[in-house]
Amino acid sequence: MKIFSGIQPTGDKHLGNYVGGFRQYAATQELGEGFFCVVDLHSITAEYDPRDLHERTLDLFAMLVATGLDPKRSTVFAQSHVTAHAEASWLLSAVTSYGQLGRMTQFKDKADQREFVSAGLFTYPVLMAGDILLYQTDRVPIGDDQRQHLELARDVAQRFNTRFGETFVVPEGIYPEVGARIMDLQEPTKKMSTTGGTEQGTIKVLDDPDLIRKKFRSAVTDSGREVRRADDKPGVTNLVDILSVATERSPQDVERAYDGAGYGDLKRDVGEAVVELLAPVRERYLELRGDEPELLRLLEVGAEKARAAAAPTLTAMYERMGFVRL
Repeated sequence: MKIFSGIQPTGDKHLGNYVGGFRQYAATQELGEGFFCVVDLHSITAEYDPRDLHERTLDLFAMLVATGLDPKRSTVFAQSHVTAHAEASWLLSAVTSYGQLGRMTQFKDKADQREFVSAGLFTYPVLMAGDILLYQTDRVPIGDDQRQHLELARDVAQRFNTRFGETFVVPEGIYPEVGARIMDLQEPTKKMSTTGGTEQGTIKVLDDPDLIRKKFRSAVTDSGREVRRADDKPGVTNLVDILSVATERSPQDVERAYDGAGYGDLKRDVGEAVVELLAPVRERYLELRGDEPELLRLLEVGAEKARAAAAPTLTAMYERMGFVRL
């Protein structure tokens, strides 16, 4: 089985990234041949600082390794180091409809917030499809908010296979059953985010332990005192889900454990559990980030492996689409 997933080097990575992405990556690399990509090409679809992109790419690569990815077992690399990604995106644009791209929810949401909307923001789902399909991916571990993008990748693969002959595996998603969406602690109806969320409601992976505890103590809860997951209790539901993830207990077990307890006990215990969960990640990240030559060496190892793995698919695409190959 082949597994692929990617994450952008934008914004400080938070608990939602860890639960919906990093944690899944480390687990799914045990299922087969894993490809995990820092999708830096996706990061230039909005205004950015080139120096910031450089540093955040290294930061994210260190974070991927710190959260459990093994560069010896899996292929961990930066997207821009493998030119097949950009080439595949252009070729796949021939079998992606304008209407499909226009219906992408994330594009519409982001475009409404910006004065300048780049063509890259509109077409980047095609690049994402190429990222996935180049490696003949069977499974894609992603967060719940990426379902629509994966469906587009599946449609593109099927359309290409129908028009040009069987070329791609049609991938399936792997979604976390609990904690698929970690919500902002101050605005629990909104997803946790370092770009659109609140500072006090966002738990960053590299936050100091005391700051994590403080943020959970001030987390917004709901009316009443009953600790249960429900549509009318988004704050408590979020805290129960986070504690479930951090302690590897079912949400039902968490609810039973706090039967008759107040929200204060729940918030305190969630904070401590998250501190314990993230402590080894923070320690390993700081160790890796302090040795940039080693990070660059590991990136080159990953790039070489990814180039070799992507080459046969890209060659097949060109040949089946009728290009003259030398």
